[in-house]
Amino acid sequence: MPDNGRRIFVVEDESLVLLNLEDILADLGWSVAAQAMWLPQAERLAASVELPDAAILDVNIGGTQVFPAARILAERGVPILFATGYGKDGLPPEWQDRPVIVKPYTRQDVETALERLVPAAA
Repeated sequence: MPDNGRRIFVVEDESLVLLNLEDILADLGWSVAAQAMWLPQAERLAASVELPDAAILDVNIGGTQVFPAARILAERGVPILFATGYGKDGLPPEWQDRPVIVKPYTRQDVETALERLVPAAA
């Protein structure tokens, strides 16, 4: 699929999951604007990366939770999609209104969630 010009920020601490997600995103026409595997890196990039069209954030990274980086992205107006094995129940109340893909997710899960998160301009 051709590049749709959309850029995404990814936080995922498992290398194989990250590689799989990057492949899925490339197939869907997204380019990865930046990626992080640890919270300090995620926070730094969330604040400094050129504004992405969306973000996919693994909730539990390296034994810590991703919400400090999520706050930075939310303040910048970036649509956030959380990835977790716990579903919405794995999110604190303040984040329960955000979309979630449940690990292990499929290409279809990612595609459907991103289409809802960032509808294509018709």
